[in-house]
Amino acid sequence: MKANTHPTYYDTQVICACGNRFTIGSTIPEIHIELCNKCHPFYTGEQRFVDSASRIQKFQQKQQNIGTYVSKKVKQAQKNKQKDSQPRTLREMLLEAKQ
Repeated sequence: MKANTHPTYYDTQVICACGNRFTIGSTIPEIHIELCNKCHPFYTGEQRFVDSASRIQKFQQKQQNIGTYVSKKVKQAQKNKQKDSQPRTLREMLLEAKQ
């Protein structure tokens, strides 16, 4: 058998964001996690959003931006409609007739 082929095995300390600590076996000396059995909503029974990457805030921001985009689009449509209702020049009428 070859020597030194296996990684080093540690009694790893796992540290949760809520402050809970426990020990497992791993090849990494220390692990930092965001959720554990003491703070995860499935285990605690409380309903709350686990939003580690601020996904909810990003979604709400997109929803607000859509409102401004729609209003810009409506304004552009009104401008185009107003432009179409204005009298055209002779050149525009001749170009339109050629096509």
